[in-house]
Amino acid sequence: MLKLTPFHERHLAAGGKMVDFAGYDLPVQFHGIIPEHTRVRTTVGVFDVSHMGRIEVRGRDALAFINRMTTNDAGKLAPYQAQYSVLCYPDGGIVDDLVVYRLPECYFLVVNGANNAKDTAWLEEHLSGDVQMENITDAQAQLAIQGPKAEAVMQRVCSIPLAPIGFYWAAHCEVAGVKALVSRTGYTGEDGFEAYFPAASAQRVWDAVFAAGKEFDIEPIGLGARDTLRMEMKMALYGNDIDKTTNPIEAGLSWVVALDKPEGFIGSDVLKKVETEKPARRLVCLELQDRSIARPHYPILAGLGHDPDSKAESGHVPRQIGMVTSGTLSPSLNKGIALGYVKRQFTKAGTEVQIDIRGRNAAALIVKPPFYKHGSRKPN
Repeated sequence: MLKLTPFHERHLAAGGKMVDFAGYDLPVQFHGIIPEHTRVRTTVGVFDVSHMGRIEVRGRDALAFINRMTTNDAGKLAPYQAQYSVLCYPDGGIVDDLVVYRLPECYFLVVNGANNAKDTAWLEEHLSGDVQMENITDAQAQLAIQGPKAEAVMQRVCSIPLAPIGFYWAAHCEVAGVKALVSRTGYTGEDGFEAYFPAASAQRVWDAVFAAGKEFDIEPIGLGARDTLRMEMKMALYGNDIDKTTNPIEAGLSWVVALDKPEGFIGSDVLKKVETEKPARRLVCLELQDRSIARPHYPILAGLGHDPDSKAESGHVPRQIGMVTSGTLSPSLNKGIALGYVKRQFTKAGTEVQIDIRGRNAAALIVKPPFYKHGSRKPN
């Protein structure tokens, strides 16, 4: 049986089209992916992300443990600061990507819902020293309130000023009278917050947030728009763009890999070698030259010239240089966009390639990330 989040009744009442996602019954859309995408880009939308895994880590050796398990340097975190990071296997492959919070009472890890059990087992397998772990996923609810008007909405229900909270910082407060952790984080490229609070108070918080956002036409947003929003920002999705067969260097995540940590981390020896020798492939942004939609596993080709229907040109034999990992029609750009791994010599922005879409060669251009460059997210 599928698990239900604490907001399941609210999804059904709002007309959500429910699907199986990470073992949960979650809404893929309410009244359409494109209008929901546009709502987040223009005003504010709310995502139920209670399926995400939430793990508390405590003990005298908690920091040493987290630094051994994750690629980023958690030792640089100030209280209430968060960082994006990666769990790696010994061969450098990715176990999962996650967010690590340093809170006064513990370290708080937020992992992908589909990997929650796997990540918990992986961490437990490597426990040592004075470290205690507790998976609190079922006890908590989690909402993401995203969009240019997110702060205006959340300020009406939060007990503290939100303007001082920087990107990837958090604070304890009350949301609609409920004790919560609120962080300025998200998966959309827009300004916004994620709120963590007891599952027992979930519907109270939901109703208060929607009442506060009524003047901005606040709406619930489904998984479909969540995917198009993250795609426009080149935010990797585990299972598509990153997995156990990819490493964070080739995935463009070198910025969260602290190879200078004296103690190292699981997979660091391999990643140091990859960094020195340069990866054979890299994850790139691909902008299709029409409204064609590339899907995962479609071949990326070079050597076809500029004619998308040609089989060869000037004696060049088309050859596969990579593969699409994610693809969609960008509602903001009104054209097809994709992510994919290509051989290193083809990764420069401006490189013309083709994508084999069921036997038709669609012209595409490698571009600098992100695809959408007008998000309201405030950098630190």
